[in-house]
Amino acid sequence: MNFEQINLHLEAYKEHNQILDAARFLIHSFDLEHENFAGFGFREELSPTSMLLTAEGVLGGPQTVMIPKNLFDFDLSLVLNMIAHEMLHVRQKAPGQVIEDKNEREFQAYSEMLFHKVFPRIPELSDHYKKFFGGQALEYYRRMGEGSELQKKYEAQKSEVEHLINSLP
Repeated sequence: MNFEQINLHLEAYKEHNQILDAARFLIHSFDLEHENFAGFGFREELSPTSMLLTAEGVLGGPQTVMIPKNLFDFDLSLVLNMIAHEMLHVRQKAPGQVIEDKNEREFQAYSEMLFHKVFPRIPELSDHYKKFFGGQALEYYRRMGEGSELQKKYEAQKSEVEHLINSLP
């Protein structure tokens, strides 16, 4: 199914106010599913121009991805990247693969939005969003602690993020 067909499906879901079904359709269509995923739920909308998604649940337990009802009022590439970010958190919090450090989880998730190594079917973001989310990745890298073991672990990936940001117009 191509991007245009997916958009048509999403419009049909939206017309019938089936937002949770539309989100499930996307994770199936873009191979984002994981056994630690408990489903979608609704969270409060921030505004017509901004959105927040979260993966909620205890570390090592099933995760529910909370989405705003106006999720599909935004650009589909952005929506897919935001959902992929949360679905990476679902994996990071799964039994046997828990990543304890929030800074590490966020650095990995923001990096995924830039390079799509875990979810290769997710479309690229605009340069504007690459810069923004790249900045977020670098902020979480900074929060790992200057010269820490975590920073050393992600040094090469941090360089990739910086190179990408510096190459953008």
